[in-house]
Amino acid sequence: MADLGFSATEMMTVAASRLLGNDSVCFVGIGLPSTAANLARLSHAPDVTLIYESGPIGAKPDVLPLSIGDGNLSLTADTVVSTPEIFRYWLQGGRITTGFLGAAQIDRFANINTTVIGDYAHPKVRLPGAGGAPEIASLAGEVLIILKQSPRAFVERLDFITSAGFLDGGDARERAGLPGKGPTSVITDLGILRPDTESRELTLVSLHPGATVEQAVEATGWPLKIAADLATTEPPKADELAVLRDLEARTARAHAGAA
Repeated sequence: MADLGFSATEMMTVAASRLLGNDSVCFVGIGLPSTAANLARLSHAPDVTLIYESGPIGAKPDVLPLSIGDGNLSLTADTVVSTPEIFRYWLQGGRITTGFLGAAQIDRFANINTTVIGDYAHPKVRLPGAGGAPEIASLAGEVLIILKQSPRAFVERLDFITSAGFLDGGDARERAGLPGKGPTSVITDLGILRPDTESRELTLVSLHPGATVEQAVEATGWPLKIAADLATTEPPKADELAVLRDLEARTARAHAGAA
């Protein structure tokens, strides 16, 4: 996508940021979710409420945090509460409208793996782990998931289900007693996928400029469903790119030399 004036990662981040509004109360994961959420705050949704697992509510970081424990989150927040209060009062109390998560692997029903690749007892790769993601995925009003699309990430079968999407599809999530809507959008560097209303299987509904259906199919470890009315994602606007690039440049300068 370089010849379009923006990268695939920029397109993905901008597309994800547009899904947050001024009235969103968003439980934010570190990494791409934090980038997209803060882009929304700095552009079209200045009143969005960003909540991080360590306790900051209404965080307005000058630069992107290195972790949930980054002091910049607390220093710029409206208030800071304990982690148990974040989960008990805010998340379990139904006060989080949107959970924003990344993933190492995802399957066709938007279940997430961030635990291990391979056998749990003897894994090929041990991933960062669950953190608060299982609770966010289960209890937030809706969940947005952002990750790059590849056969290694979009897999037929997860080695470990860390966070529940729609389990084995259909009404399985409701039967399991999970109150949130579950994943409503999966945003990748190729397009946007949403769950089918009946089967809950992820379906490609929008293709980013410069990407092709063939690329999306090849980057998916199962037979990818394509929407009959497949849309084209609106390209990033000049002001969206300017804000994103400024944020990332400030972050790079601030964290230069950090371990």
